[in-house]
Amino acid sequence: MRKFKIPAIPSTTNKCVRFPNNLIEEVEREIAGKDCTFSAFVIEAVRVALENLHEEEEG
Repeated sequence: MRKFKIPAIPSTTNKCVRFPNNLIEEVEREIAGKDCTFSAFVIEAVRVALENLHEEEEG
């Protein structure tokens, strides 16, 4: 399993997703002062989650 790291801003397409307010606040605290947007953080988290799922399927 690879370690999560805060990504640089990738090119993206808008997609509307609803998040609980407390989760938004927690992510925003983590990215504060870093060169990262909320969207980029979530995209990287989803990439890592998908990678983990694929590894579990293979294992």
